[in-house]
Amino acid sequence: MRYVGLAVLATLALATGAAAASRKGGSLHATLVGKAETPKGDPDGLGTAEVKIAGRRVCWEIKVSKVQTIVAAHIHKGKPGVEGPVVVPFGKVYRSKGCTTTTAALAAAIRRTPSAYYVNVHNAKYPAGALRGQLRSDD
Repeated sequence: MRYVGLAVLATLALATGAAAASRKGGSLHATLVGKAETPKGDPDGLGTAEVKIAGRRVCWEIKVSKVQTIVAAHIHKGKPGVEGPVVVPFGKVYRSKGCTTTTAALAAAIRRTPSAYYVNVHNAKYPAGALRGQLRSDD
């Protein structure tokens, strides 16, 4: 019986450690839609963004459909309905996935309050923003 108790404790310790590790390296997500853009973006377009932040490193993967060719993407600071400044550009030339770096303070702020930031993508038809989505943590 004592060994069963130790096995249960060991299993709980491993599970707790694994959960903490996954939260630490957890992903942030955004559902990208035109109606969330300020001013309004592409009414037909859809997309998703996954953002992973580890230290100062910010990696992203963006998938879109029903929009013209995307030319830029960024993380902006701003609450829903508020047009905010770019804080993390996703490269000088648009790539659907990649990595960049930012300051430690900004990376920590985005991880701490992801909903205060959003991802958006731009194209020729909607240069101010075609699709937008607030970041959220799925932890």
